[in-house]
Amino acid sequence: MTATPLLLSGCSGELSTLDPAGPRAANLATLWWVMFWGAAALFALVMALFAITYLRREWLERLSPAQWIVGGGLILPMPILVLLTGTALVLGEQLLPHGNAPVRIEAHAERWHWTFTYPGGAPMADDVLHIPAGEPVDIVVTAGDVIHAFWVPRLGGKIDAIPGHTNTIRLQADKPGTYWGQCAEYCGEGHDTMFFRVEAHLPDDYARLIPGAAQ
Repeated sequence: MTATPLLLSGCSGELSTLDPAGPRAANLATLWWVMFWGAAALFALVMALFAITYLRREWLERLSPAQWIVGGGLILPMPILVLLTGTALVLGEQLLPHGNAPVRIEAHAERWHWTFTYPGGAPMADDVLHIPAGEPVDIVVTAGDVIHAFWVPRLGGKIDAIPGHTNTIRLQADKPGTYWGQCAEYCGEGHDTMFFRVEAHLPDDYARLIPGAAQ
């Protein structure tokens, strides 16, 4: 039992999906925990049956192979699988960028750096993404050479950056702070250095820093 808290302590950090700092990242963390406990429940059920085969073998000898297949393979895991599927559908739908976000920023990936372009402003190739805290932000992701992936683990999911194609992901930071992102798709020898920093600012500070960025 003492090993469990020790293992879970490794789930925090700047690039941890289990240390969310925004509502969309929180949805993903919730989904992870539901899947974890669902898998744990299934494992416990299988281990219980395994124990019964040794301790009360006569109980199981009354069951036919067909009953084992239907009961153990279909009926037994069905409630947990329905819960996992339902949770994934509901939380996954909430991750989609419905409606228009007040801020829309372009993120362009090219080996091995990121360029961010704000409405009404010139591209900023300093690998720093500025966003307002407490507001949804749409990131329009593109690539100029090979496939990359845009990922800020504490603020949301990841999305591919594909040459000639545009993808959009919505992020939101609960409060001002610094969050780290990275390319999550292997893109060559410099992949391990393709990090970027997300700076979340108070709305007024963001408006002064990036004039014309808020729509």
